[in-house]
Amino acid sequence: MSAPTQPPPPPVEPPIEPPPASSDGRNPPVGRIVLTVFSLLLLIPAVALTAIGSVLLWAHASQRDADGFFTSGTERFETLTYAIASEDIDLGIEPGADDRRFDLGDLATLRITVDSRGEVPVFVGIGAKDDVERYLAGVEHAQLTEVDLSPFRTTYRFVEGDAPPGPPGGESFWAATAEGAGVQTLEWDVESGNWTVVLMNADASPGVGVAASAGVKADWVFGVGLGLLIAGIIGLVVATLLLVLGVAGLAHYAGHYEPTDAVAGPYPVRLEGQLDPGVSRWLWLVKWLLLIPHFIVLIFLWLAFSVITFIAGFAILFTGRYPRSLFDFNLGVLRWSWRVSFYAFGVNGTDRYPPFTLGPASDYPATLDIAYPDRLSRGLVLVKWWLLAIPHYVVVGILVGGTTTWSAGGEVVTVGTVGLISWLVLVAVVWLLFTGRYPRSLFDLLLGLNRWVQRVIGYAALMTDEYPPFRLDQGETEPTSVGTV
Repeated sequence: MSAPTQPPPPPVEPPIEPPPASSDGRNPPVGRIVLTVFSLLLLIPAVALTAIGSVLLWAHASQRDADGFFTSGTERFETLTYAIASEDIDLGIEPGADDRRFDLGDLATLRITVDSRGEVPVFVGIGAKDDVERYLAGVEHAQLTEVDLSPFRTTYRFVEGDAPPGPPGGESFWAATAEGAGVQTLEWDVESGNWTVVLMNADASPGVGVAASAGVKADWVFGVGLGLLIAGIIGLVVATLLLVLGVAGLAHYAGHYEPTDAVAGPYPVRLEGQLDPGVSRWLWLVKWLLLIPHFIVLIFLWLAFSVITFIAGFAILFTGRYPRSLFDFNLGVLRWSWRVSFYAFGVNGTDRYPPFTLGPASDYPATLDIAYPDRLSRGLVLVKWWLLAIPHYVVVGILVGGTTTWSAGGEVVTVGTVGLISWLVLVAVVWLLFTGRYPRSLFDLLLGLNRWVQRVIGYAALMTDEYPPFRLDQGETEPTSVGTV
């Protein structure tokens, strides 16, 4: 009798391998991207509503006089003609159009105060545009076309003609008037239509000169301001929560950087780049065009970066820690920006198109990493980004350029400056164009300058407490020990 046949052993299942870590930043979930973009789009109107509501409440509390009017300063209006007429004040439906005039009186009251500063009685009136035009037809007067407030300056269009047909106070078409010597005040509940304000001497004599001010009373300002502020705050809260959720999901795909003491170098912000020996002579001419998709993405990324940094500041203030998911996301934004900069306007060190990823992209010739701090100072978070970093901001301003705005003679002047880095890149690409070679010494210098900028950004963005050194570390790689300038 043969031995019983043993059943075959069950197939051995291969060991279940854990899913690969999704830290290469290449395939983030579409839902997280949509959520992040939506939160940023919601954030913009929320900020606007909050700002407008705050301004309205501030104006209601501090900018009204004792009678509740928002009043302009008193300025001099003077002409040798018979009258001064304002530009048309268009408030919608013209008076009398099918008798469907919309009463705006509940929304605003206009007050005009004039002072003849003499014994000559003055007249101020508001009338419908067509009626005023008929009254002033053929009358020598000045049409006020422009008023500059700082400094105060008026511009008139003079209309030739004769004397008016009679004193203005005798006309019946005025919606509101005031006349007499000294200070005169006109108040008018605003109505829809096209209106004109007229200043004259009460006796219709030539040579009008008055000191005038205007004010508006709007009782709805407080309610509207409060409503907008509440809506804006709610929008900010919702947008912030959605942004954190979206960013937290994307941060997983940005990867972690855990340097060892052997490679950490003297500063926790590590920027490196390898020069591509085959950089094209001419491609730099169109790289700005090729990068348009990156610029669009970076607008949203840097908006998120700013908000996340603000949120992280509060987290550090209360916990002494930078939330890891928020840190990884912001690090990913800096990586993305550095690769774009290295490709074009910051170095032009490679022709390899930057990848669309928050991750480290270790196969790309430009890398940026920041060591995650286990603890951060709660006190420094309040001062380092705006006070302690000021000396470095001066240096960075020289390196990257920017715009400066000031007021000169009442005119706002904005001047843009090109930073040293941009000038050096221009020299490098022109040299490349004519020689086919990228000057190595200039490349090393550009890496050092960009390294300085990124160290300051990392410090100002609260990602490290270690103060950036006033040291120019040139070359492709980070130094392994502290050097000298």
